[in-house]
Amino acid sequence: MRGVGHENPGLRPLNTSMRSLVSAQLGPGAAADAPASVRTWADFETIYREHFRFVWRTVRRLGIEGAQVDDVVQEVFVVVHRRLGDFEGRSAAKTWLYGIVRRVVADHRRTLRRKPLGTAPDSEAMDAASPPEEGPEASAEQAERVRLLHQLLSQLDEAKREVFILAELEGLTLAEIAEALGVNANTVASRLRAARREFEAALEEQRRPR
Repeated sequence: MRGVGHENPGLRPLNTSMRSLVSAQLGPGAAADAPASVRTWADFETIYREHFRFVWRTVRRLGIEGAQVDDVVQEVFVVVHRRLGDFEGRSAAKTWLYGIVRRVVADHRRTLRRKPLGTAPDSEAMDAASPPEEGPEASAEQAERVRLLHQLLSQLDEAKREVFILAELEGLTLAEIAEALGVNANTVASRLRAARREFEAALEEQRRPR
C-alpha cells in the first residue's frame, strides 16, 4: 500500500536450542508415536527457513506486540513440527501455515485475557522490541512506516484485517485466502473491498495536516 512500510524481519537461525525446544514440548515419546507420513527434520528446517519471515510478519500484523512476538512465533513452529506430517502439499504452504498462526494467536489472546490484572507485559519493553536482527542501521523512516501500518491494521476488524493482510501484504489469491479462512471466495472479495476502503480512509486521515 502507498505510504506504509513492510517489515523485513531477519531470519533467526534454526539451531540446537530450537531443536531442544521442539523435542521438549513434543515429549520423549513423540518420535515413536509419530505417523508414518511424518517428515524429516530437514523438511521442517526448509519450512522454517522459507516461511519464518511470513510467520513473524503475520503474528505482528495480527496484533501481537513486543517480546510476545518471538514467543508466539516459537509456538507456531512447535505446532508446525508436530503437524508437518499432516501437510500433503495440496494447498500452498502459506495457506496451511496461516491456519496454524491464527489459532496460536487466538490461543495466546485467550491466555492473556485469563491472566490476573498486573501481569501484562511492560509497555516500555514492548515498545522497545524490534523485529529479529533489526539493528541501528534500520532507517527511522521505515520504522515509522511500519508503525503506521500496524496502527492502520489495528483499526480494521478481525475479519477485514485477515483478508487485507493475506491479499495486499502477502499476495495470496482469493481462492487461497478462502481456503485459509474456511469461507467462500465471494465472502473474501467482499471483505477485501471493505478493508481497502477503510484502510485508505484511515491512511488519508493520518495524512491530513493537524
